Amino acid sequence: MSPQKKSVLGRGLSALIPKLPVKEVSVRRDEIGEDTGEVGIMARIAVEQIRPNPFQPRTEFDPETLAELTRSIVEKGVIQPITVRRVEGGFQLVTGERRLRAAHQAGLSDIPAYVITVDSDEEMLELALIENIQRDTLNPIEIAHAYKRLIDECHLTQEEVAEKVGKDRTTVTNFIRLLKLPIEIQVGVRKNQISMGHARALINVPTESMQLRLYQKIVDSGLSVRRIEQLAKATGTTTEGQKRRTPARETSASVQSIEEKLRQTLGTKVNVRERENGRGEIVVEFYSLDDLDRLLDLFASLEKFH
Repeated sequence: MSPQKKSVLGRGLSALIPKLPVKEVSVRRDEIGEDTGEVGIMARIAVEQIRPNPFQPRTEFDPETLAELTRSIVEKGVIQPITVRRVEGGFQLVTGERRLRAAHQAGLSDIPAYVITVDSDEEMLELALIENIQRDTLNPIEIAHAYKRLIDECHLTQEEVAEKVGKDRTTVTNFIRLLKLPIEIQVGVRKNQISMGHARALINVPTESMQLRLYQKIVDSGLSVRRIEQLAKATGTTTEGQKRRTPARETSASVQSIEEKLRQTLGTKVNVRERENGRGEIVVEFYSLDDLDRLLDLFASLEKFH
């Protein structure tokens, strides 16, 4: 794709839609002409001639909102034209799948459409993805897959994706990282069972099994994002601490006394490790996520007490 074409796509679909006179943009049936075989026009297109967009990034279409749109179309018609490109034997949808589906359900024989030029499947993919992302109609997992497809199939860097969709590169990175989560959690994000904040916090949990257990606790108990961040930090710190553990000095009687008091207070095994420079560490063990949750509650209550 040429640099000039890329810059046009970077401005979104609106850059390719012709700037028609106000009268021609109206969707009233008596003011929209028939297809003349040209591009850069708006015309009424037979619904049965329009093929689906094979690059559609949306996988979730809410039945209730689709039914609402169908009722609106029955009452008032299609207010905003869809966008199509010419292909052999008819047309292919670029944007407007919800409107096209609702038109089908409403029993319309034709629908107003902009007919534009899209030279390649790569451009088609970019337009479909970018337009949906800019309209904020995708859930976080759909956005993540859209960014990933722009990188993998359109050969863009994360910086280029960020520029095209008008986002910060860190935002693009954070969305793509969601795809590292187990499929069960990704489905939970799609269905709005957990938030984007919860999902981002779960990414930092070191093992998939712990991620899934914490995910279930969020669904069952409504744990806050802050609590998941605390649990993720605690599990990560324990894992890394075990890897970097240094040989401990022989435990003194005073340290043993401190360990015993901490064990009684916390209700779990505690090791106090001294180093030669006078520094050290306290290792508090936990045996399940529920046990870790209990310890965090205990620490929080002790902090409030002091």
